[in-house]
This record gives sequence, C-alpha cells and structure tokens, in this order.
Amino acid sequence: MIRIRKAQERGHFNHGWLDTWHTFSFSDYYDPDHMGFRSLRVINDDRVAPGQGFGMHGHRDMEIVTFVLEGSLEHKDSLGNGSIIKPGELQRMSAGTGVRHSEFNPSPTEAVHLYQIWLLPERNGLTPSYEQKTFTTEEKQGLRLVASRDGKDGSLTIHQDARLFLSSLRSGETAVHSLSPGRHAWLQVLKGKATLNGHPLSAGDGAAVSDEAKLEITGDDSEILLFDLA
Repeated sequence: MIRIRKAQERGHFNHGWLDTWHTFSFSDYYDPDHMGFRSLRVINDDRVAPGQGFGMHGHRDMEIVTFVLEGSLEHKDSLGNGSIIKPGELQRMSAGTGVRHSEFNPSPTEAVHLYQIWLLPERNGLTPSYEQKTFTTEEKQGLRLVASRDGKDGSLTIHQDARLFLSSLRSGETAVHSLSPGRHAWLQVLKGKATLNGHPLSAGDGAAVSDEAKLEITGDDSEILLFDLA
C-alpha cells in the first residue's frame, strides 16, 4: 500500500524570514490525520532568508537530522559544537536529556533551503550527541545509506531502528530497495521528479509505504530521501 502526501497539501506558513512546509503536524499546524509515520515525527521543508535563522532554543528526547539542499547553515549548540552545513552534508543531533542549539543563515544575500527531520528515539534519556558528514554526488548514485542505528558504511548513527538513504537519480535511472516483512518506508522527493512503483511524484511530495516487498524509484533529475522504518 502506497499513500501519497502531495507537496501542496502540507501545512504552510510564510513568516517572511522563514517559508516553511510541514509534512506532519508541527508548531501551529495541526492535522490529526498527519501526526507522523512510524518513528518519523517531523519533516519540515524550510527556506530561510539571508541573515536570518532559528535562535538558541532547546530540545530533548528527539533524533534531529538536517540536510541542506542550497545555501549554507551555521550551527551552534550547548555541547560546544559550531559548524557550517553545506549542500550534500547531513547533521545528526540527538537531543536526549536536553540540548540547546541555533541554526542561522550566515549569507547576507542567499537564502538557504533545508530539510529538518525528527525521529522519535528508541528510548528517552540518551546522552546528547552530534555528528556531521558529507556525501558526494558520486556516493549518492543508487541508494546511499546516510544514517542507521549502527552507523554502518560510514553513515550517521541514529538511536532508532531506522535506515535513511539518499539518492541522486538522473532521468530514467532506477534505484530498487527491498523491504523486509513487517518493515515500512517513507519516500521524500527533495528535488526534481520521480516515480515510486509507478506513482508519479514531484519535489516536496512524500509517500508512506506499507505491505510492499519491493520499491522501484525512477528518477527525473531528482534527489530523494528514503526511510526504512520498523
């Protein structure tokens, strides 16, 4: 079973400095039919204006993954980390018992386009931690594992039974992923267009997958995130 979440059906707010789309209920957007999917709790598609950003604020008991598509994002946190996240880089922050952080667009002229993703952790009260890694275009041919519970193949380590794959697919290229019995998937199209088992998808669209043994994703100059979830 595949259920499509169209981009224009998401919650949308334009605050001037922040143009944001919420796949699931978040902040002032509430939809009881879209509270998350399995351990996925938040998928926010954000565009932050030059010189603007999210001031220092706190989180706890959440796995937070950030991926930058365009521009750059300056990160600072109460763990002492400070970095610039650029296109192709993923950041993972385990909020655990509590962490404060800020995310800021340091450019005076260019907006930053990013996705922020929250997953529920496998248990509460984890020690806060942080990782950041770069994945090149060459690495993203096919399906590149970018986050997993065990940090396999150089992926980020997330504290949940989930695997995240990132892929860049040129027109006509197909990636195939097998789902083990009892597993579920979420596909998010970040750029371009794609088809999932024959279902057409565009940038911003998502798809919830259950009771499917195989996923065939055909690209059209696309970039996608695939979540394999318990």
